[in-house]
Amino acid sequence: MQFVVPSDHPCLPGHFPGHPIVPGVVVLDQVLQALEARHGRVAGLRMPQVKFLQPLLPGQAAEITLEGEPPRWRFRVHHAQALLVSGELVAEATA
Repeated sequence: MQFVVPSDHPCLPGHFPGHPIVPGVVVLDQVLQALEARHGRVAGLRMPQVKFLQPLLPGQAAEITLEGEPPRWRFRVHHAQALLVSGELVAEATA
């Protein structure tokens, strides 16, 4: 899944004035949306491991890749060839 955070997004003015970057929580929200688009709503998600390697700038296109099957997935967020974020999503066990 691809996404772009536009330069007029309401999260950007304070993050950081004069040199805005997309907050990590906005990128992770896009990861969750990609997971739900593929698997539907997933209960009790946690992210035991997330690494932010490079910032995403407003207006840059980013690509999310997901690997794995319920209840565990690995994700990566790239811009062009650069890895921006990687991590793991785990769903709670269902009874």
